[in-house]
Amino acid sequence: MTARGKKILTWQPSDANKEALLKAAMGPSGNLRAPTLRLKEQIVVGFNEALYEETFTP
Repeated sequence: MTARGKKILTWQPSDANKEALLKAAMGPSGNLRAPTLRLKEQIVVGFNEALYEETFTP
């Protein structure tokens, strides 16, 4: 998943969408945008308050 402001995108990695996925996940410095979290089989790049509440609220 990538989050930027209120926009959340869920990706199914493949060769067809590799460029779009990297563009969404990389910051201007060429590194992954912060914060980047690995949750079991899922990677979350970026911040969205609603996404974090949904993910971390029991």
